Amino acid sequence: MSDHTVLNVSEDVNLGKVEIAPVVIEVIAGIATNEVAGVSSTRGNFASGVVERFGKKAHGKGIKVELADTGVAIDVFVVLDYGVSIPAIAEKVQENIRQALKNMTALEIQEINVHVVAMKMDAKDEMDEEV
Repeated sequence: MSDHTVLNVSEDVNLGKVEIAPVVIEVIAGIATNEVAGVSSTRGNFASGVVERFGKKAHGKGIKVELADTGVAIDVFVVLDYGVSIPAIAEKVQENIRQALKNMTALEIQEINVHVVAMKMDAKDEMDEEV
């Protein structure tokens, strides 16, 4: 992987440069992921969890963007609702991210890897079973 910190997307350099930071790609991918029905949340790290506790929404949590010479690779770490079809939801996540990034940034993504890290059980169903 090269040492790119931003992605240059401008074709006509006569007007100036247009660069997109990986954080922007993470935010777009995070919002697109959470729009898919069946996705409970994305898995972040300790810092993003602390930030959300103080009221700020961390849209890029659970998303890892790698800028390489061959293209952009995105890893998405999701928690799915119990009972959904994992392959179907993963494919919808990939399609939604690809479409959102294409519409907003005109980027062609090399790969989008969806990692299912947990399943969320519905707390209401668990309480009904105990009664």
